[in-house]
Amino acid sequence: MSFKKQGLGILVVAMSFGTAWAIRGQFGHEQGAAWAGAIGGLAILLVSNRTDWYNKMILVALASAVGWGAGGMISYGMVVGYGRSDNFINAFYGLGMLFFIGALFGLLGGGLVGMVLDSTEKKKVKWGALVSEMVAGGLISYFFLVEQIGFKMTPPRSEAWALIFGSVLAMLWHMARENRNSPIRTAVFSAVGGGFGFAFGNFLQVVGNTMEVQFNMWNVMEYSIGFFGGSGMAYGVFSSKWPFEEIKVENWANRIALFILVVFVPLIVYRESLSYNHLVKRLGDIASLEYTALVSTVFLVVLLICMSILVFWKLRRISYKKKDVTFFLLIYLTTYAILSYVVTGLFAGRMELNHHLYILNILLISGMIMKGEFINLESVSKKINVKKWAISFVTIIFFIAVLSLIATNIHEELPGAKNRFFID
Repeated sequence: MSFKKQGLGILVVAMSFGTAWAIRGQFGHEQGAAWAGAIGGLAILLVSNRTDWYNKMILVALASAVGWGAGGMISYGMVVGYGRSDNFINAFYGLGMLFFIGALFGLLGGGLVGMVLDSTEKKKVKWGALVSEMVAGGLISYFFLVEQIGFKMTPPRSEAWALIFGSVLAMLWHMARENRNSPIRTAVFSAVGGGFGFAFGNFLQVVGNTMEVQFNMWNVMEYSIGFFGGSGMAYGVFSSKWPFEEIKVENWANRIALFILVVFVPLIVYRESLSYNHLVKRLGDIASLEYTALVSTVFLVVLLICMSILVFWKLRRISYKKKDVTFFLLIYLTTYAILSYVVTGLFAGRMELNHHLYILNILLISGMIMKGEFINLESVSKKINVKKWAISFVTIIFFIAVLSLIATNIHEELPGAKNRFFID
């Protein structure tokens, strides 16, 4: 029973982040990933049983949004196509690179969350130095790997992965110098989860398309990224040892962070995906197109304004409790789900099965939150076990190779398949 209660908290995080990342598929890019990332961070705090973390709620959500959101600049459409190839070399390259990309998402997202949790009055994170090092690392990595050496993962698409790769290396080096082992553990476990989730999700997509499953299999892949990435980040946090310190975050810091989460990010999502012109293009050939687009965009404006006002009013204090975390998580996730309904044609009568599953997930998550009893993992550590992690990495790569072999033997050429290497 104790093990089930320990796993229940991780499941809540996995389902919350999985649902949010699947919804993110309707919007894409950094802003969509940032919204989903914030939900993952909030879910971790909610089930952590760490009352001293509640006051950091908004900062943790922002850190997760920035970390997972920055990864959203990485282009992976071509890489997904490689994973759909009918030959082993290209399929293995595709799934392997998706593991790498997912790991970058997790390293940055989990790492920044860990840094916020590890920051105390006695040992504050040197954010100025960290950000400067990460920016420098990203630029050096990009110009060395892409411009100087000429290594390209997804030609002719953007090679922004190199920016994130350099930033992640700089972040890990900073953590190591500062002896912040728990954030390193969180980053690594998040990376394993995100990387495996992306590769495995692409495999599920190939299997589903091969079997002609009448479902949005791309969305299945996205849910897999969030589910396993959230699981990894949650396990990294819950299995690591953290300082206990009841602190009050500066009011200005909370206000700025909250503004970014409930005003700036939604505004960018609206500008890029929900404005009238975007909806006219996206909804396509439907009856009363212009009227439907107008009603949809006005509804979305009202919804986002109401969400922002409600969150600002509810979280106007700087001292938070578990009920405040629950409120923020559920309203942020539910609003995101409603956006996905509208952007795909709710007011034109279009409702897809995957959207209904978002609501089902939210209901299940709510039920587990309201009735669930979450217990922390009994064993926590700050140990960095490089040997064990290396063995786990090799095992995962071998498993990905097996998935690639299976995938290439169950189908011939699939729509959208790409070849990075041409095989005679």
